[in-house]
Amino acid sequence: MSVAAWQEGDDLILKLYIQPKASRDSIVGLHGEELKVAITAPPVDGKANAHLTKFLAKQFKVAKSLIEIEKGELGRHKQVRVHSPQVIPAPIEAIL
Repeated sequence: MSVAAWQEGDDLILKLYIQPKASRDSIVGLHGEELKVAITAPPVDGKANAHLTKFLAKQFKVAKSLIEIEKGELGRHKQVRVHSPQVIPAPIEAIL
């Protein structure tokens, strides 16, 4: 079990390091004890959080409402809960 991602019942918990204003959206890989996610949105007025939620929902094939930012609403270091993911992307599957 990784420190960056673990399962709690049907949910998946992710510890993320966010890189805003990237050239493209992607799950980069491990960054220390966190999973690095690059997103194109700027960290202004909650745009990065909204974009992150949308990106993760697409990756896990769930509704945006099933992605919950539990910790780190205002910072780069976040803890995110994915409620009942339909699909687990390969970079995350590799560290589970």
